[in-house]
Amino acid sequence: MLAKGTIATKLALLILISCGIIFSVILGYNYWESRRFLELELEKTAQNLTQSMVYRVESHLASITRTTEGLARSVQLITPDEPQLLPLIKTTLADNPDIYGMAVAFEPYAFSARRELYAPYYHRDDDRLRLSRLEQTYQQNTPYPYWDWYQIPRELKLTQWSEPYFDTGAGNALMSTCSVPFYHGATRHEQVKGITTADVSLQALTDLVDSVRVLETGYAMLVSRNGTFLAHPDANLVMNESFFSFASARGMPELRVQGRQMLNQPSGFFRYLNFRGEQSWIYHASIPSTGWTLAVVFPADELAANVNTLSRNMALLGATGSLLLAAAIIAITSALLRPLRQLATASSAIARGEFDTPLPNIRSQDEVGVLTDDFRRMVASLKTYIRDLTETTAAKERIQSELHVASRIQSGLLPRIFPAFPERTELNLHASMVPAKEVGGDFYDFFFIDSTRLCFLIADVSDKGVPAALYMMVCKTLLKSEGQRLQDPGEILTSVNGILAADNENCMFATVFCGLLDLDSGELKYASAGHNPPVLIDEQGPRFLAVPPALMLGPMEQITYRSSSIQLNRNEVLFLYTDGVTEARSVTGTLYGEQRLLTCLQQTPDNDARSLIEQVGCELAEHAQGIDRSDDITMLALRLLPGTPDTAPTHDSEPNDKDLSSR
Repeated sequence: MLAKGTIATKLALLILISCGIIFSVILGYNYWESRRFLELELEKTAQNLTQSMVYRVESHLASITRTTEGLARSVQLITPDEPQLLPLIKTTLADNPDIYGMAVAFEPYAFSARRELYAPYYHRDDDRLRLSRLEQTYQQNTPYPYWDWYQIPRELKLTQWSEPYFDTGAGNALMSTCSVPFYHGATRHEQVKGITTADVSLQALTDLVDSVRVLETGYAMLVSRNGTFLAHPDANLVMNESFFSFASARGMPELRVQGRQMLNQPSGFFRYLNFRGEQSWIYHASIPSTGWTLAVVFPADELAANVNTLSRNMALLGATGSLLLAAAIIAITSALLRPLRQLATASSAIARGEFDTPLPNIRSQDEVGVLTDDFRRMVASLKTYIRDLTETTAAKERIQSELHVASRIQSGLLPRIFPAFPERTELNLHASMVPAKEVGGDFYDFFFIDSTRLCFLIADVSDKGVPAALYMMVCKTLLKSEGQRLQDPGEILTSVNGILAADNENCMFATVFCGLLDLDSGELKYASAGHNPPVLIDEQGPRFLAVPPALMLGPMEQITYRSSSIQLNRNEVLFLYTDGVTEARSVTGTLYGEQRLLTCLQQTPDNDARSLIEQVGCELAEHAQGIDRSDDITMLALRLLPGTPDTAPTHDSEPNDKDLSSR
């Protein structure tokens, strides 16, 4: 039995779903095309059936119409008296067994000047023909000239069939009257002299309509010109209901619309909601002589029964075939994928670290065989890689340990204890260095060269990591030794540059700012080797110190650096930094910048050296938002306090310090 989620199961499921979708589309298309074809055939069948019935009814009624018109022409031509007229009517009725009764009704005084009304009427009474007088029958009520069967054809001068009615007097059957006018002259343009009529029982027509059966529940119906049911399977509707009264009584407005459509069109085929509320098809056609409508109703469900049965059988066969197909796919794919499952089992063991697990012996050169060979080579390569990785990791750990030791050594080389000179109350000094890697290339230093003069410096070595750290140690040692010997910032930088450039095959360099501060007089001498200008914070606020441009230390020999000097008053601060401060980047790549540094120093509550450095450090961390630093960050702040009376004279400004001599 296949496990859930195997390739064979997935493949069988996907093929089964795909086949199911394709089969469903084909089955649906076949179903709708079959329905459409069935409806087209149904329309043709319905049209033929209905037209055949209409022809039979029309033939029956047309013969009666011709008989009545023949009687009218005979009366019009011979101008008979009563002895001639009565045998004519009786003979005509006797020769036409489909006619129940016939009459000749004259206009007032048209038959005789002595008789106002005269209308003899012969009708069948069992096997006899009985004579009666319509003028006597209607005399007590409304005279016959005012009845529809007389008045309408008289006014229109046309042959007319009356709306069907139920005769309770003589025939006790559903009747309709054919009325034909006759004239004083030979044409219809003359004055009407009277009306000939033929009463016809519609029982034969209703029997014909009722005999029609379509499938199991289909039927035919006959409707009069005003929508009254003349023939219908439900006998309670005949002559009692019309399309419109039935629809109103049962709240079926769509039936009223269909009734109007059927009565207003000569013929048509449309969907129809029958009296039981079931969807059906109906074909209707008008009977020309009477204007009545004959309709045949076909139940939609029964019409689609064969199509539905065929579709269900096809769906069942399709489902059975799909299951058999799925079983075949599972069996075939299981056999084909057995080597792949063995390989998957072996690869799971290899993934757990069991690299000596044997791979299956597959002789085929298909995709599984190629994959097995690739796995075999991969395992061998993986063993070699793990061995090399173990050695590399051990070496890296040794290097990391050595770098950690180097970092501690480097940190130990920089002054780390603050306050650095607790006995010097006139000096407030603080510094920090945060390397970008384990060891960095930035450094700072400060030391007294005598009892009153403090030498301080900050530097940034090119590159990062171990090379920069080694170069930094050389630079720091040279700067301190030369600073104690020469005691002038420009001369110190000139001497150190000559030493570094003499043997600098790697073209490394360092930017340096070196200052010499007399704590008694406040005189500050300084020189820069391409370093960022420090920030001077006095009573006017922070601003950058004017520093003459110069090259960095190391790349070129025979470069002379000159010192500049200013007067540093009490409570004024000199803030030194490396480019790791101003070039610190945010997540979006925005630089921290010099203007933001000035703003930060401006907002510090006091000018305490430690507070300044900590405030800038906090802003840099907020600006970086947790991303790794790309450069070392080094800062040094020096503040001259009023611990010793300020008796020093004003310093002599160098020529390149004109922008600060007027402070």
